[in-house]
Amino acid sequence: MRKKLLVVFLLILIANIPACQKKTAEDQVALVYPVTKKVEQVDDYFGTKVEDPYRWFEDDTSDEVKQWVDAQNKITFAYLANIPFRDKIHQRLTEVYNYPKYSSPFRAGDYYFFYKNDGLQNQSVIYIQKGLEKEPEVFIDPNQLAPDGTVRIFLVGFSKDNKYVTYSKSVAGSDWQELRIMEIATKKELSDRIQWVKFTPASWSGNGFFYSGFDKPDPGQELSAANTFQKVFFHELGKPQEKDSLIYEDKDHPFRYFNVEVTEDRRYLFLSSSEGTHGNELYYADLAPKNIVFKPLIQGFEFDSYAIDNIGAKFLIYTNVDTPNYKVIMIDPQHPEKANWKTVVPERPEVLNSASTAGGQLFCRYLKDVTTHVYQFDLTGNPVREIQLPSLGTATGFSGKKDDKILFFTFTSLTSPPTIYKYNIASGQSELFQKTNVPFSPDDFMAKQIFYTSKDGTKIPMFIVHRKGIKLDGNNPTYLYAYGGFNASLLPSFNATIIPLLESGCVYAQPNLRGGGEYGEKWHHAGMLHNKQNVFDDFIAAAEYLIEQKYTSKDKLAIAGASNGGLLVGACMTQRPDLFGVAFPAVGVMDMLRYHKFTVGWGWAVEYGSSDKEEHFANLYSYSPLHNIKTGTSFPATLVTTADHDDRVVPAHSFKFIATLQEKHEGDVPVLIRIETRSGHGASSTTKRLDEIVDKYAFMFHVMGVEPSYGLGGNGQKE
Repeated sequence: MRKKLLVVFLLILIANIPACQKKTAEDQVALVYPVTKKVEQVDDYFGTKVEDPYRWFEDDTSDEVKQWVDAQNKITFAYLANIPFRDKIHQRLTEVYNYPKYSSPFRAGDYYFFYKNDGLQNQSVIYIQKGLEKEPEVFIDPNQLAPDGTVRIFLVGFSKDNKYVTYSKSVAGSDWQELRIMEIATKKELSDRIQWVKFTPASWSGNGFFYSGFDKPDPGQELSAANTFQKVFFHELGKPQEKDSLIYEDKDHPFRYFNVEVTEDRRYLFLSSSEGTHGNELYYADLAPKNIVFKPLIQGFEFDSYAIDNIGAKFLIYTNVDTPNYKVIMIDPQHPEKANWKTVVPERPEVLNSASTAGGQLFCRYLKDVTTHVYQFDLTGNPVREIQLPSLGTATGFSGKKDDKILFFTFTSLTSPPTIYKYNIASGQSELFQKTNVPFSPDDFMAKQIFYTSKDGTKIPMFIVHRKGIKLDGNNPTYLYAYGGFNASLLPSFNATIIPLLESGCVYAQPNLRGGGEYGEKWHHAGMLHNKQNVFDDFIAAAEYLIEQKYTSKDKLAIAGASNGGLLVGACMTQRPDLFGVAFPAVGVMDMLRYHKFTVGWGWAVEYGSSDKEEHFANLYSYSPLHNIKTGTSFPATLVTTADHDDRVVPAHSFKFIATLQEKHEGDVPVLIRIETRSGHGASSTTKRLDEIVDKYAFMFHVMGVEPSYGLGGNGQKE
């Protein structure tokens, strides 16, 4: 039974934590958690009374919350420090992750840019080179901008003459960005500063650029207040931000995103308006007149559409209007009605994952059973060729400028490190450009795709990776990771951080749950709103399959997911606590009744529904992880992870969840929370990322009674 600690003895306990930790899986001593204050807070949802005793966590900058965070972290890190092989895992993970990582090059005028990380740098460095023959030089090194390496830099827009580039700067993992400008040839940074922007490119036109921004939040509310009334501005070089021109706003709809993109020839400006992460309206404006007037192309928020490019005075559009697997169409803005649309690339049985142009050609990237197939067309839709890829896997890239003769793409799979290829657009020939050399042998491992049956009979694909020659005896530690939402496709790609797991005889499994985009909009809709339970059923069925097929057992099965995937883990561990041995809900959406009240959470209502509406409340309440933790239940060993600068899924979600779990959990396995500092919705640096992964692996192995062996044979089971 779990004991409660009186607050007066908290510091005494913390000083002696190692004495009350679980030394091995067989030698279990109950953890003692700090008492968490509860308040009288009851909300009435359409006649249903719902208690929210930890509402005070929502003020995450208060001293009281900070003291609670410190107390929880002291217990968690003391527990982790007492795991004897934690340093061994850290050493091996550092070794396998220490190799150069490159992005594909992209061209701006006479220059090529690319990102490179030497191996363990906290941030990738941006390089520049003139042509492909000159030696690359450092353009921006974010690692020089903060002692802890938590400043991120991304190039987000080039001027038409390629004299200037806008880059975004974010600090400590926050979604908030500051836009700055550099003169490319001289690497001189200008004095311009654009603050309080999120999720925006810089779309250049003339002597400045368009961007989307928010009003400055109230002091102390920067990381939690709802971000409302996003607007579109134009910034002219050399002028202060307060002089930027307001281009577009909607005073009647505070909860809408606005995103703008200028065509390559700078003739048109496209505006995408969305009420969340799914569905948008598309508008355009002719930039020739002085006054910018947006006119509708596609209206209504039921479907998703974006502009690929303009072909003269007509627009090439990627859309799923009445075609759930997407297609490419041509719209004449003078006659934008649906009856006048011209199909360029029709819908196929496989989902069209993306479409882009380069060198006067159209490149369409399809998913067939979650693997990439790429086809080249001319701009009228006539097929040119299928681009040959090395094997089944994931290919990204295939975009560029109108005058490009070559483009670059990256290919990877679960057992193939990323390889960059240079592709000749005219001949269709690909040649190796950059190979990734890793400090281990990928050939030691194998990956396969299987299809298992979910609760309602739907066939779900799943990738399984493990060391060659592994025995299916039900005794292999297994790490089951998934996402399942927001039309996001979880594609097979190389991940060096799972190598220490595989070397120790672990199995890594990655199912493609409904709610994702792997099979088009029908697959997405089958896992959203009132169909969300399908996602949890798919994940539970994946776990049951792995157990039935003797890959693992309940006690050796760990489940993991982040963000929407954190919700997935939270929902499944509360619905089926008997099925899993370990749970890792990361930065999860745990309070489904209040998620929409913070930062950009309102944008997820199109995916989840909102508790403000009676038609959605009961459904959300039925699976909300926070509200389905039942007293007296033995839950899996749990390590919740979040961070103090997560301003996407605010930490209060995880705080409420773990406080409730520690209160109601019945059993000796640990239920802990790890709260990172100066980090956000995902680790803000390589160091922080590796440290978190080490702690998860150490926690998992320790709870399972397994010692990592790193390829020494067996499955790591202690004799």
